[in-house]
Amino acid sequence: MWTRVSDIDRMYGAMDLLRSHMNRLFTDYDRGFGDEFGWRVAEAAPRTNLYDNGDQFEVRAEVPGLNKDDLKIMIQGNYLELSGSRKSEAPEGYKAHRVERGDASFTRSFTLPSDVDVDKVEAGLQNGILTLTLPKAEAAKPKQIGIK
Repeated sequence: MWTRVSDIDRMYGAMDLLRSHMNRLFTDYDRGFGDEFGWRVAEAAPRTNLYDNGDQFEVRAEVPGLNKDDLKIMIQGNYLELSGSRKSEAPEGYKAHRVERGDASFTRSFTLPSDVDVDKVEAGLQNGILTLTLPKAEAAKPKQIGIK
């Protein structure tokens, strides 16, 4: 009887060892991409949220360190494309000893759930957050139909 219990203990010990090796393997593999598990947005691309309130969409994108001249926004129908670039240059008279925040450019494209009225789109940039207000095209807005 005691040999069976010790065999079970050894089996659990081996499974714990295997689990810790697998956790370390995935942690090491994932280390270059961040701390979270799962799919990630490319590092240079801004993290983006899309909201819908029925009449319009609102897009919020993180673009820290960029100003409005660094960004380009294109909309056609229900296709939205955000692009931008950041330059990293040493100040005049300085030489760089470490450059972790280098030059970067990005392009993100989205297919919105419905067409947008391009003439009424508004864009704002405040505290590193790009906010786009995208009114839906009249044909895409829901309409209440009365029964006769």
